[in-house]
Amino acid sequence: MAQALRLAERGMYSASPNPRVGCVLVADGRIAGSGWHRRAGEAHAEVHALREAGEAARGATAYVTLEPCSHHGRTPPCADALVAAGVARVVVAVADPNPQVAGAGSEKLRAAGVKVESGLMEAEARELNAGFFARMTRGTPWLRSKTGMSLDGRTALANGVSQWITGEAARRDVQHWRARSCAVLTGIATVLADDPQLNVREIETERQPLRVVLDSRLRTPLNARILQNCESGNVLIYTVLRDAEKIAALEKSGATVCVLPESKGQVDLAAVLRDLAKRGCNEVLVEAGRILNGALLRAGLVDELLLYVAPQLLGEAARGMAKLGELTALDQRVNLKWQDVRQVGNDLRITARVE
Repeated sequence: MAQALRLAERGMYSASPNPRVGCVLVADGRIAGSGWHRRAGEAHAEVHALREAGEAARGATAYVTLEPCSHHGRTPPCADALVAAGVARVVVAVADPNPQVAGAGSEKLRAAGVKVESGLMEAEARELNAGFFARMTRGTPWLRSKTGMSLDGRTALANGVSQWITGEAARRDVQHWRARSCAVLTGIATVLADDPQLNVREIETERQPLRVVLDSRLRTPLNARILQNCESGNVLIYTVLRDAEKIAALEKSGATVCVLPESKGQVDLAAVLRDLAKRGCNEVLVEAGRILNGALLRAGLVDELLLYVAPQLLGEAARGMAKLGELTALDQRVNLKWQDVRQVGNDLRITARVE
């Protein structure tokens, strides 16, 4: 199962909106075939493993990181393929949260006389597909907020200067998080101040994430770098403003503009996440300033913080990472749970879950 999980990781940048899945077939104590799901619309992990195993699949045990599918999607059901190949036993890491499967795959296998076991390395399998599980069970993506900051929690000087607090190694590391994400989200303030591209650079990937801007009043400049060389459908702007002229100009530049309900004069953040889930987004990476970060945290929408901490002190006049407002009691604080701490170049990378 550990090997199947390592295979599944190969789909880290390419499998979305499908889950990352690996499969290993074992016959007579030896690996007969293995496979992983490369991209949506192509063969699933089980099919690749069965093709490699051939006749050796008959009587074999299949180790699969996610319950085999039981329904016809863009490809036939994997449960049927396993039965047809004569696989005798299937060990599943975790049940599929997709309502179209949700136990039906395992039941189909059992009905055909295949022995099914579940729960081996379940925590690791869930972690690998945290975004897929979030989208399927609650209707919103896994939201990961990335921030580069000083040791005293400052992300920019008082005058807005922030390039560069963290080092080159940290900035390169961020590219991997962008590549695994279905979307990279920012606010209009960041677009106007930093003019970011928000695309994946320096590492190999066949898929660029959707680039998302929250722009309530449609202030995105037509010459913004995020719109340059923009493939149709790769930039999505959320707004509350129904200005046909501005919308037409932005869409002529290649962006898609989506008008959503407003909340206190701004785009409703929960509505944004629900819409991104409907568009097939499993993981969303937020790269924004303190206002949007604070709003997302206050709304309870952030799942995980990705913090790059530089060995610097910028002082109390510099800008903080999240505008949370004044807390008057400790029970108003945002509690975190450490997930991982490691050094990246001269900086620390901290991942922490919001409890």
